[in-house]
Amino acid sequence: MDFSNIQRGTLPDHLGLVWDSAEKGHVTGHMQVQPHHLAPNGYLHAASVIALADTACGYGCIASLPDGAKSFATIELKSNFLGTARDGVVQTVATIAHAGRTTQLWDAEVTHRDTGKRIALFRCTQMILY
Repeated sequence: MDFSNIQRGTLPDHLGLVWDSAEKGHVTGHMQVQPHHLAPNGYLHAASVIALADTACGYGCIASLPDGAKSFATIELKSNFLGTARDGVVQTVATIAHAGRTTQLWDAEVTHRDTGKRIALFRCTQMILY
């Protein structure tokens, strides 16, 4: 699936999030770290990391909706931050952990593309809307 049009003019678009692949159960994407992604201390802002991971999981949920479902809503999210970045490309891989009729559970790992350093582990639960 191509999500570049669906995100036009929204937060993921303003943050410059790019999607490398999106299919049922699996999404990969990245962002080039820019000054607007940073906190005042010069390091990657937690909200930028969460936006990348959460959007990947959300697009994965859209690509994995059960028959008859119309949309979804996030009902819980959690992130563990293990590192940070100041520049370069930060990437994410999101995978489905549970694909039920009423909920989905997604995991995402965020890493620095150039160094391989793990930046965050993210998990969210989506309520499926009919």
